[in-house]
Amino acid sequence: MGIVKRCFQAFLILAAAATLAACGVVAAPVRVTSATVKVVPVAGDVVAAPLDVSADVID
Repeated sequence: MGIVKRCFQAFLILAAAATLAACGVVAAPVRVTSATVKVVPVAGDVVAAPLDVSADVID
């Protein structure tokens, strides 16, 4: 019974780590889009601001 408990605990730790790591994966496209939009001379920073906030919320 002890080995089952240890395996379950290890599974929970790995599942938590995978869930937390997935946040960065989800935020990556938003950050790339934001960086791409910032290249536009006049409106880039204005358009990128909500994208930056969205990426911060995801993280």
